[in-house]
Amino acid sequence: MADGPELVAPSPSPGGRLKGLLCSCWGYAWALLPLASLAFLYHLRAPLRLYETAVTVTGFINTLTPKFYVALTGTSSLISGLILVFEWCYFKKYGTSFIEQVSVNHLRPLVGANEPGMSSGSFFSSTEDNDTSRQSLSECKVWRNPLNLFRGAEYNRYTWVTGRDPLTYYDMNLSAQDHQTFFTCDTDMLRPSDAVMQKAWRERSPQERVKAAYQALEEYNDCATAYILLAEEEATTISEAERLFQQALRAGESAYKRSQQQQHMSIQHEAQHRRDTNVLVYTKRRLAMCARKLGRIREAVKIMRDLMKEFPLLSMVNIHENLLEALLELQAYADVQAVLAKYDDISLPKSATICYTAALLKARAVSEKFSPETAFRRGLTTAEMNAVEAIHRAVEFNPHVPKYLLEMKSLIMPPEHILKRGDSEALAYAFFHLQHWKRVEGALNLLHCTWEGTFRILPYPLERGHLFYPYPGCTESADRVLLPAFHEVSVYPKKDLPFFIHFTAGLCSFTAMLALLTHQFPELMGVFVKAFFVTLLAPFTFMLEKIESIMPSGFWHQLTRL
Repeated sequence: MADGPELVAPSPSPGGRLKGLLCSCWGYAWALLPLASLAFLYHLRAPLRLYETAVTVTGFINTLTPKFYVALTGTSSLISGLILVFEWCYFKKYGTSFIEQVSVNHLRPLVGANEPGMSSGSFFSSTEDNDTSRQSLSECKVWRNPLNLFRGAEYNRYTWVTGRDPLTYYDMNLSAQDHQTFFTCDTDMLRPSDAVMQKAWRERSPQERVKAAYQALEEYNDCATAYILLAEEEATTISEAERLFQQALRAGESAYKRSQQQQHMSIQHEAQHRRDTNVLVYTKRRLAMCARKLGRIREAVKIMRDLMKEFPLLSMVNIHENLLEALLELQAYADVQAVLAKYDDISLPKSATICYTAALLKARAVSEKFSPETAFRRGLTTAEMNAVEAIHRAVEFNPHVPKYLLEMKSLIMPPEHILKRGDSEALAYAFFHLQHWKRVEGALNLLHCTWEGTFRILPYPLERGHLFYPYPGCTESADRVLLPAFHEVSVYPKKDLPFFIHFTAGLCSFTAMLALLTHQFPELMGVFVKAFFVTLLAPFTFMLEKIESIMPSGFWHQLTRL
């Protein structure tokens, strides 16, 4: 039998040999470093006058008065206190330590720390990191608030009364992008009114947008998007906004019918029909919200139901959440349950409205007679257990909501965009649904008794969930740019104070104590400090003397020549 091919080990490349040589040289250098340091120090003892310098420093310390130590400790305490205050304010605003952030971003590259995923053999780890980052980005997707308020009739009135702006620039910029996506298309430049409105949606100034809307109406009196802009931003009351939306509806319906007949003629006609569909759906939805705010709730419910039947594929705009809120106001709990049966499905994305409304319905069945003492004595019934599990499910999805429903945190006006499972979604839900929980007797009491039990089921919420995916860690940073600065963002899970805040607090306390002791007992503390420095310098001078006496006279000369 013929022998198989001989396996020859591959010879190392020149780059590999050079790398091995450098590694071995580096190891020898580290081994000789202490000896070389001693040789260098002894060789420079005469030029640097190390012994004389040590004696001079000791003499200088002995001449210092107690006032110097009082000033030194007091200044150190003041500086460390200022650093502590700055660190605390930075942590409260940004959720991280300034010193730690500077260390990671600027000092870490200087000391040669490797970036993640760049080490040898890290293909799988880098791929896993990329998958995690993609998952985080998808989890932190920002959604348009289904119940967003009207700019002119609600947000601006709040600003006029309080002097505070409830919307952030980031939130309004997202709305501008939404408007350009919903209400513009490639064929707008062929129509003068739509061309003006295409520029209007890009304007930053509200006054310029309103001025452009009037200009578009001068070009074409039935420009639906111009009426929408005026209803959203210029109308100061809901009734005025409703009147403008009705004009937009008449113009939008005629444009929708025309484009519906021509949508199959070309790609441009199809895009125009898609734009007209968006205009019609948006207008009807806002009209339903106007009717809801003006007390015509049954009319609002009818508009929403008709809209969902006419455009069943537009479930991604979450019209069912508007419908759930209106049905809860009517106390039509059977209809609410029917809507939940359709949309609270495992294959559909969840929201705080879906989860907490389902919990409210189950709590309604037992909350009136629920007593924690009785439940502790006899145990939970099946209905009570179902209600508690529904509350735990809702709290796992969005743990920020209970604090607003239980009025442990103050409400503000919700933003125009929300982050699912974040503080912005909790605000938007509680702003409209708190009254529905109050209307169900005992529901808030049941929530108060059971919601914190969720956290015992989730000891590590960022790593593993119970009924949902692990809680995304990016919600805090996204909510901080969505919510106004005067609102204290709710953080989950609660973050521990960074190390540098503890360190600066300890340093400030220690230096303040030294300053106080030095001020009260200046003579005693002066003697203590002098003794401390003398003791600190004594080993150094002793080491120099011993090295000089032990080593031969020619040893250091021969070593330095090597």
